[in-house]
Formats: sequence, C-alpha cells, structure tokens
Amino acid sequence: MAKAIHSMIRVLDEARSLDFYDRAFGLKIADRLDFPDFTLIYLSNAETGFELELTVNKDRTEPYDLGDGYGHLAVSVADLDAEHARFEAEGLNPRKLVSFAPAGTLVARFFFVADPDGYQIEVLERSGRFT
Repeated sequence: MAKAIHSMIRVLDEARSLDFYDRAFGLKIADRLDFPDFTLIYLSNAETGFELELTVNKDRTEPYDLGDGYGHLAVSVADLDAEHARFEAEGLNPRKLVSFAPAGTLVARFFFVADPDGYQIEVLERSGRFT
C-alpha cells in the first residue's frame, strides 16, 4: 500500500512563500536541501506527516505559468469560520465561505486562498469524509 508523503510546488520568492505557509497553515521548515541551482524546502506541522515541498530554482526571475492542469491542494480545519476570520485578519485574502450542497445535502464547507505564486488551496471544514 502506498503512503502519500509530500507534494511539490515551484515558488519564485522563498521568503514570501515561507511567510505565507507559516501564517496560513502553521507550516515550518522540516528540512532544507541546498544545491547549486535549486533549493528544496520541506514544510510540515504537527497535524500530519504529509509535507509540502517548495522548490526554489535560483536562476528563476519570472513567475511560473500554472497552466490549466493544476487544481489545488487541500487542508482541513476544525473551525472553518474561525480560520476564515483569521485569514482575513492576517491579510491573506481568503475567498468567500461556501456551503456545497448540490442536492440539498451538505457535502462540504470550504473556502479557497491563493498563495503568493497563485497556487490555490482549499480549506475544508472537518466533517463527513474530510474528518
């Protein structure tokens, strides 16, 4: 059986990305591997063993084109309303809260936020299959 361990995204500005992921999700540097042309930074928190790997290509000066294939990362939180308010207070520009109930039954409550490079992150309330 496979175990998911990390997801990698390329970021343009290391400091800006580290600040965002710390303020938004409490992700701290778990490991850092520095190479001549790029740096790999693994972020984690106590909630899960899953890590976010940031790749910083040292010669990159232009923002990345996210294309039309990337969807989003997702995290779950216990109190969605409180997290949305916290994101607003931190100036992280969360989008509106959504209650997704296409057939009248609530499937999920969530909001999205974009990181400094434009990657979308879905913040889901812990309930149902997202517990």
